[in-house]
Amino acid sequence: MTDLWSLFLSAAFVDNMPLTLFLGLCTFLALSKRPESALGLGIAMTGVLGVTVPLNWLIYRGLLAPGAWTWAGMPELDLSYLSLIAFIGVIAATVQLLEMLLDRFFPAVHASFGVFLPLLTVQCAILAGSLFMVDRSYGFSESVVFGLGSGLGFAVAVVMLGAIRGRLAYADLPAGLRGLGIAFILTGLMSLGFASFAQMAMSQ
Repeated sequence: MTDLWSLFLSAAFVDNMPLTLFLGLCTFLALSKRPESALGLGIAMTGVLGVTVPLNWLIYRGLLAPGAWTWAGMPELDLSYLSLIAFIGVIAATVQLLEMLLDRFFPAVHASFGVFLPLLTVQCAILAGSLFMVDRSYGFSESVVFGLGSGLGFAVAVVMLGAIRGRLAYADLPAGLRGLGIAFILTGLMSLGFASFAQMAMSQ
């Protein structure tokens, strides 16, 4: 349990997708203009990562990994080269299901996403979660924890940025810093703050 908790904290803060690994910055910056849309993105990312990473683990270990077909008398069969296609297919299906649920039960949240919700299908942070799971040889429980931790870390970061940008909407900023200019500066400063978590982890 301690190892899983450490993995969860590491995924959320040490290996934070947008602020430490700089993945998923397109939607991170685009949907952080308002706290409401930032919160919606954070919840969506947590849900999608929490579902797709363990689901892709099952597909990879059960069908694609070297030796996965030993039970069928084909131990030499290696379908790992299909991982990208399989992972993207699972992510696309999950995002489509999420979009349908939001459109049916939370139309205001669905409308706030606009075109960016379907773009979660090709969100590099979501795909990276599954690729890291394979590269680091996580077990099933570790993949569940890693997916949820990565999603929560993304949610914390984007909600923080959305809250700050919401307050700065009333600030008298120079013309050159309005919009994405100040967003990039804030992201850099937040990244420096999250870098301290990596230093703390290395000192343990």
